[in-house]
Amino acid sequence: MTRYAIDRTHNTLLAQWSTGIGDTAIVVARLTHDQLHHNTRWLAAELTRLSHLCWRSYTHPATTADRHSPHSLGWHRQQERNAFTTILPTLNATPRPTDQPIGTKVERAAHAVARALRVLGTSQLTTHVSTDVAAELAAIEQAERGDLSDRAQQAVALSREDASPVQISQADRLLRDNPFGSHDLFTQVDPTAAAIAAAHWFYAALTITAQHTGLHPIQVVASAEQHDKPLAVESLIDITTAMNAGTRTRHVVMPLIRNALHIADGNLRGILDVQHRITAAQELISKAHTEHPGIDLSPDNIYLPLTSLDPARPAPDLLDNLLHGIHTCWQLYRHHADPQRPAPANVDNSRQQQLRQTFLTATREEAATRSERLL
Repeated sequence: MTRYAIDRTHNTLLAQWSTGIGDTAIVVARLTHDQLHHNTRWLAAELTRLSHLCWRSYTHPATTADRHSPHSLGWHRQQERNAFTTILPTLNATPRPTDQPIGTKVERAAHAVARALRVLGTSQLTTHVSTDVAAELAAIEQAERGDLSDRAQQAVALSREDASPVQISQADRLLRDNPFGSHDLFTQVDPTAAAIAAAHWFYAALTITAQHTGLHPIQVVASAEQHDKPLAVESLIDITTAMNAGTRTRHVVMPLIRNALHIADGNLRGILDVQHRITAAQELISKAHTEHPGIDLSPDNIYLPLTSLDPARPAPDLLDNLLHGIHTCWQLYRHHADPQRPAPANVDNSRQQQLRQTFLTATREEAATRSERLL
C-alpha cells in the first residue's frame, strides 16, 4: 500500500511505497503556507487509509471467498472492489455530499479524503490528489493482471490470498536461473506466487539431497532450524509432508498463507490445527512436570503460536523459509560429498564450484520432472 506523509521542510505532500528492497517516494502536491499542519496531516492519514482499503481488494479478492450469496464474505468483498468507480467522482464532487448512508469502507474512506480536501480548500490540491489516487487505482488493477512494474511494484511487499499463474511462472523462471533466490525474486514477483514456485524448487532440492545423503526428507528439513526463526522448520515440514502425499504445490502453500492472513485479521479459520497445537503443548507440559517435578510451568505461561508464519507478512516470511531450506539442502549435499574439506572462507575453489553445479543441475532436472504439479 502507499503511505502518504507531509514533508515539512519543503511543504509538500509525499506518497511512498515499498519496492521489495527499500521504499520509493514521489511528490504528490506542493502545499501552501496558510494550510494548517494538522489539516494536511489529516489528509495524508485519510489517503493512507484509502490506499490500504483499496489494496485489500487485491490481497483479499472476492474470488477466494467460499460464498458469494448476498451479504456473504465474497459479496462484501466484491462490493468493496466495485466501489473503486466511485472514488474519483467523490473526490471531485463540487456540491457537498449528502448524508445518505455509505455502504462500503472504500466509499467512506473516499468521502473522508474529500472532506479533508474541502477543509484545505484549493482546487489545485484536489486535482493533484485526484491524479495520484487515479494512479494508485491503476496500479492495483495492473497488479491484479499480474504486472508488477512501476507503481504496482508495491505488491511485492504484500501477502495475497490468491496467486496469478503469470506471476508463478515468472517466479519459476527466476528460480530456474538461480534456485537460491535472486534480487528480482523479491522486487518483481508477488511473494505469494514466489512462495508457490519456491516450494516447488525446495521440494526438488530436498528430493535430490535425501537421495544423495541417504537421509529421510524430514531429517534434511530438521537441519534447517534457524535460531532467530524457530517456527521456520514447522512450515517446511508441513510443506514436505503434504507434497510427499502428492498434494499440488499451490494447494500446499495457499492454506498456510491464508490461515496466517485470517489470524492477522483476528480470526481463526477451523479449530483442528489449534486443537493439535494445544494438545502438543499440554503433552509437553505434562512431560516436563514428570521429568522435572520441581519445575514451575503453568499453562497460563505458555505462549502458543497459532501459525508457523509471521501473520504480518506471511508470504514473504514463507518465501524466506523456503529459500533457507534450499540453501540448507545444498549445505548438506556439499558436506556429504566432501565431509573432511572445510568450507572455503571467501571464494569457492574448483571442487566446490563443480559440486555446486552438480547440485544445481540435479535440482533443475528434478524440478522439471514435477513441473506439471506447480500450478
